[in-house]
Order: sequence, then structure tokens, then C-alpha cells
Amino acid sequence: MKRASSAADTDPSPGPTRSGRPALALTSAATAVALMTYTAPVVTLPNTVAALHTPPSAQAWLLNGTPLGLAALLLVAGSLADDYGRRRIFVAGTLALGLTTALGGLTTSTWAFTLARVAQGAASAAILASSLGLLVAAFPSPRGRLHATGVWGAFVSGGIALGPLVAGALPSWRVAYAVLGAAALLVAGVSARTLTESRSPRGGRPDIAGALTFGLALVSLVAALTLGRDGWLRAPVALLLAVTVVLLAAFALVERRFSSTPMIDLALFRTPRFLVSSLSGLVTGLTVIGLFSYLPAVLQQTLGMSAMDTAWLFLLWSGLSFTVALQAKRLAGRVPARRQLAAGFLLHAAGALTMLGALDAGSWPRLLPGLALGGVGSGILNAALPLQAVESVPAARAAMGSGAQQTFRYIGSCAGVALTIALATSTGGGLAHGTDVAMAVSAGVAVLGAAGVVALRERAH
Repeated sequence: MKRASSAADTDPSPGPTRSGRPALALTSAATAVALMTYTAPVVTLPNTVAALHTPPSAQAWLLNGTPLGLAALLLVAGSLADDYGRRRIFVAGTLALGLTTALGGLTTSTWAFTLARVAQGAASAAILASSLGLLVAAFPSPRGRLHATGVWGAFVSGGIALGPLVAGALPSWRVAYAVLGAAALLVAGVSARTLTESRSPRGGRPDIAGALTFGLALVSLVAALTLGRDGWLRAPVALLLAVTVVLLAAFALVERRFSSTPMIDLALFRTPRFLVSSLSGLVTGLTVIGLFSYLPAVLQQTLGMSAMDTAWLFLLWSGLSFTVALQAKRLAGRVPARRQLAAGFLLHAAGALTMLGALDAGSWPRLLPGLALGGVGSGILNAALPLQAVESVPAARAAMGSGAQQTFRYIGSCAGVALTIALATSTGGGLAHGTDVAMAVSAGVAVLGAAGVVALRERAH
């Protein structure tokens, strides 16, 4: 292994460091595998539900397990990566992802599978937060950073695209988990030998109190959002939401008064650029991830499509997302990131509205224009979001900036999945009609997100 060095954080050279290409290749590969494990259950949900005998009330947990782990630990992982070594956190996360994914394929109960998914999310948090920190260290120039974050963002889309295809092509969801676990272990082994360490040590002790209060607050929030689909006025939901508020207040107090090395500088929330980054992550989770995490399962139930047929259909959306994200870096310098984000949200809204009525009509071809529009919007978002995350904070805190944005992204994802399932299954008129309601709500939230980004842009000036 190579010795730790913080030189990359202050390297004034215009081009990438010597470790740039390996860092980009390995962080992109690990990120793709992490997103594949995230999206694999999207097309196998009916089979997984049958194998684990999961009741309808618990199905949201099968999808929300991974975003729960992500949301709870992204900010913690980003802070640890900056302070104690980005490669160290990255390799540990990739190794943990391989082991937890393989174990997930061996589970025989809903709760065991959900716990495995939460652990996968925690491991993925270490990968996603440290990846951008490694790239900022390896690509110190603005031009190099633009290229690296663009490619990395494209592999986010690529992982989303490949996960359902791999899961649908293999004999069972258990085999898919074994394959994905092996892939993560392979990347971990290569990364341990290849990557160069970088960090931005601030001194002081780890922010354990902040990590505990914030992590528990997010667990409580996600539990409330998931249980809420069975009734928002029930006592357990109200209690969990109250606990969330108390824990978030405690977290703010710890960060402001008692921590010498806080996980996040709360003053950042007064800067428009950081607010745009956080809002964009939240709205992306609520709209894009929330809707498209559940829609494939709806197609199988309403149109009788197989898992593989559904995966191929959604390749139009995810494949366009990958292609557009890979090319969208050319927009930087010409189109401000805020405008790209607003355009991405509006395209998602247009795509969701275009798909209205297709399920009631029993016609999957009517979904194609909407999937294409949504895919282009998703690609623009996946390219703009990582660059906005690292540019919204000082370069030395890039992993924390990435962790903060993605924390909001996966909080939004948990809420979006719970809301989508609740609207689709609880609205009178059947699943197809309920899904139309969910798509209309997703479009409306996306339009509000675009308006919020524009408003913050005006405020910045």
C-alpha cells in the first residue's frame, strides 16, 4: 500500500495527479456497483416478496433499507473520510458492500433482508462520500474536476441502468446478490493496492456525539416515513416524528457548541450555493428516485411484464441518463449548474406527466416518450449534482460536501418511495389510477424544486 499523503489537497498543478486515472476508474466502478445493489430489487421486488413472504405493509422496507443506511451515514462517512483518510474509508466501504450484499442473498426473512439492505446502504455511504473526496484530491484543477465529476456522475446513471438488467438476467435475485457482492470485493482488493491516500486533518477528536444524534434522527425519520403509508395520524408515526425533531435539535446543539471538529459547518446553510446543493439532492430523491424505484414493480403487476422485460423497458430511461450524464459536462462553463438542475427537474416533470394514463390503457409503448424525457432529465441532474456538491464547500471538505448533498438525496428517496407506494396503493380506483396520482405529485414537486433552485440563484445575486 502507498503511504498516506495530504499533498494532493494542496497540489497547484493544473492537471490530474499521477493517481488521477486509477482513482477515477476505481471510484466510478465502486459507485456503479453500489448503485447496482441499490436498484437490483426494483425489478425483482415481486419475486423477493414471494420468497420472503413479505406482507404489503412491509414492502416499503425492502426498498427503503438501503437509502436508510445511506442517509444515516453519508455525512458521517464524508467527515471521517476527510479527517482520517479517503482511501481508508473507500476501501472499507467497498469491502463491507461486498460482504453485506453476499449475505443479503442468503437471508430468509423480511427483517433479515431489510437489515442486510441497511448495511449495504451504510457501506455505500462510505463509497459515495469518499469517492468525490478522492477525485477532488486527484484532480485539483477546475477543468480536471469538471471532467472527473462528470464521468463519476455518469457511472451513477450507469449503475442504475445495469442493476435491473443484471438482476433480471440472472436465474434469481439471490444469484444476483452473489455476483454483485463478488464484484464489490474485487474492486476493494484492487483499490487497496492502487489508490493513494489523501486527507485534510483538522485535529481534534471524532464527532461521535454528532454522528450518533444525526444517525438516530435519520433512522427515526425514515421509520416514520415508511410506517406513515399505513396512516399518518397513528401514534407511532407521531412519536417517531417528535423524536426526530428532538434529535435534530440535539445534533445542531452538539455541532454548534460542543464539537471541536463538527461533521458539518452549520453556517454553510446560509450560503446560496450550499442550499442549492442540498435542495437539489432532496428534490432528486423525492421525485426521480422515489418514482422510478417503485414504477417497475407496478408495471409487472398491472401490465403482467416479466422482470427482464421491465428491465429492458427501463433501460431507455437509465441508458439515456448514463449517456446524457457523460456528455453533460460539456454544458459546464456555458450553462450554470443551477440552470442545469432546474432543467433536469422540469424534464422529469414533463416525463412523468407524459406517462399519465398509460397504465390504465394497458399500453407500455405509451410510456416510451415519458421515459425518454425523464432519462434526459436524470442524466443532467446526475452530471450537475456532484459538481455542485464539491463546489459548495472548501476543497479540503469535499467528501463532507458530497456526503451532505447525498444525505438529503437519500432522505428524499426514503420519503419519495414511501409517498409513491402510499399514493399508488391507497388511492381509490386501483393501482394504475393510484400510480397516475403518484406521477402527477412527483411532477409537481419537481416543478417546485426547479422554482426553488431559480429563486436561490436570484438570491445569490
